[in-house]
Order: sequence, then structure tokens, then C-alpha cells
Amino acid sequence: MRFVFRLASLVFLTIAVLAGAVDAIQSVSASEPVLTPLAVTWSAVSPNTIAYVATTLMQHLHPSLWDPGAMWVLAQPTFAVMLALALLFWMAGYKRRPFAGRFTA
Repeated sequence: MRFVFRLASLVFLTIAVLAGAVDAIQSVSASEPVLTPLAVTWSAVSPNTIAYVATTLMQHLHPSLWDPGAMWVLAQPTFAVMLALALLFWMAGYKRRPFAGRFTA
């Protein structure tokens, strides 16, 4: 299971680096900071899935999860959300070192 979490962390980190590079290129081109929100990126990549996730959250969980919660996340920059997801998945897949040390019996 740790492998799956680490692999997901790597995927999210790769997406974050790519999104950061695109924002950096656009910022240099526009001569001002450009931070693309997650909603814009997600709707450009796969517009059907964002509607599917919205309806699923509203029908199966609670409608208040979509309006304040998910809308706030979708308004954040893509690279920041992906970095946060990469960190969370890395922490879930992290193997702790033994407390007593490496050379204990």
C-alpha cells in the first residue's frame, strides 16, 4: 500500500512541477505573476469529470461540501493544490525509522 501512496505522490508532484513551469512561462511572457486556478486547468483537461465530481459530491455526500469547500480548493493555484496532495500522499506512504536505531536487535 505504501507503494501506491508513493506512486500517487510522484504523479501529483510531476503535475505540480509541470503546472508551475507553465505558470512561470506565462508569468515571464506577461511580465506579471500568473497563477492558473485548479478549476481552469481541470476544465481545460477534462471538462466532463469536473461536472461528474460536482454531482457526485452533491448527491452522495452533502451539498455544502461542494459550495464552500470544493469551490475554495478549485480557486487555488493548480501547482499549490498538487503540491499539497503530493505531500499528503507522501506522508501516508512514509516508512518511519525504528525508534531505537538502525543496529538494534
